[in-house]
Amino acid sequence: MTSAPFVRARQPYIDGKFVVGDGPPLAVENPATEEVVATVETTSVAQVEQAVMAARRAFDTGEWAWADRRERVAAVLRMADWFDQHAAELSATITAEAGATVAMIGTAQVGLPLRHIRAATELYLTLPEQEHTPRPLDEVIGGNRVAASILRYEPVGVVSAITAYNYPLWLAVWKVIPALLTGNTVILRPSPLTPISALAWGEAADAAGLPPGVLNVVVEDDLAGARLMTTAPEVDLVTFTGSTQVGREIMRQGADTVKRLMLELGGKSVQLYLPDAVERAYAGGMGVFAAHSGQACVAPTRMLVPSDRKAEVMEKVAQIASTIVIGDPSDPKVLMGPLITAAQRDKCERYVAAAVEHGAKVVYGGKRPAGLDKGYYFEPTVLDVPDNSNPAAQDEIFGPVLTVLGYDDLDHAVAIANDSIYGLAGQVYSNDLNAAVDVATRIRAGAVSVNGGTTGAYASSGGYKQSGVGRERGVDGIRTFQQIKHLSIGNP
Repeated sequence: MTSAPFVRARQPYIDGKFVVGDGPPLAVENPATEEVVATVETTSVAQVEQAVMAARRAFDTGEWAWADRRERVAAVLRMADWFDQHAAELSATITAEAGATVAMIGTAQVGLPLRHIRAATELYLTLPEQEHTPRPLDEVIGGNRVAASILRYEPVGVVSAITAYNYPLWLAVWKVIPALLTGNTVILRPSPLTPISALAWGEAADAAGLPPGVLNVVVEDDLAGARLMTTAPEVDLVTFTGSTQVGREIMRQGADTVKRLMLELGGKSVQLYLPDAVERAYAGGMGVFAAHSGQACVAPTRMLVPSDRKAEVMEKVAQIASTIVIGDPSDPKVLMGPLITAAQRDKCERYVAAAVEHGAKVVYGGKRPAGLDKGYYFEPTVLDVPDNSNPAAQDEIFGPVLTVLGYDDLDHAVAIANDSIYGLAGQVYSNDLNAAVDVATRIRAGAVSVNGGTTGAYASSGGYKQSGVGRERGVDGIRTFQQIKHLSIGNP
């Protein structure tokens, strides 16, 4: 494996300092080798409460919340400088704890997140802190007086940020950076599967000179602290990325105190190829297999092609899948690393078996790869699925399992795409841009790309249906962490 150093921090960061964790030690496993790469200290529930109260105090004093926003931007950029200087450590850490390949490190795991921080600050500075509401002149000047109507964008308060294991740095960037920029205070709780890279946020906050309590990082190996973060009355907003099942629980937990929520949950996205673009489908499996071994909520795991071309597509997708190099994620030649745990690998096996039981056929893969006795590897898998009712086409598997479905016409294709409890993302491909856009607008998902599209700090994302509530990134993602105050001002 790589010999580059890891992130150094092993302790929670609370109220401006690293503290000895009162919880049991947490062994962090490398999913590629099944070896323990580090042991980190965890927070007790009492320490999570201390972090919440520190964030509450830091917000209520106003030193951060009501500072000139240029001061907050400068502090966030100092954090960005720290991250840039320690990019090699972050890369080695995420490869070791998440099993991310070198190719993924250069893009969505480290490269894009670090660029995202600076882009988000640029976008934030373009947004007004207050603006006049449009009103008829007779309302502005009436009764021999002038009245102003102004909207102010103010911070929400204390933010609980709970992230998933698959993209540990980027998911934290989407939550922590806009929250800090807009004047909120934050408690970050990473997945216990990938806690080391999250502890780097404490080092970055310390190096940037953030006031105590503005950013806290807690680590735990169970759910008690997370439950406190979603129920405590001192917390104003919960932002979470993870499964729909857990998202439902968070909604219930936050209901008693009417918390604001930003939830990015599960997905079962389509990659839909119109008849004139079927040849582009041959490489479509790469969008699942190479994206962290399918461990992405937006992974387009349902491939839709014309029924009369389905057999041809499956054959060629299987040929491409057979060329994928699987193994040590620190090896630049490797395209697919491991899944995060044995349980996740076993889940893929169960779903392949369930798919076959319900009429699917395994075109390629479907099992653990030969020759890899250590590590939680699973082959890139192509399933010939008879219809969209198959469990492999309905449920989020979170692994390198691609289902291929045929459609009769575009109405049928759209119906299949929308036949899901999820609506997170989607893809449409065609040489006829107008036709592709028309189909994309009919898909009920929060982010649909046409012929590739774009992503980044300026592009908003979020889910329809049971894929979540709220938006991340872009202008909407910044405004998520603000509330609107209407000021109605009249002259004396």
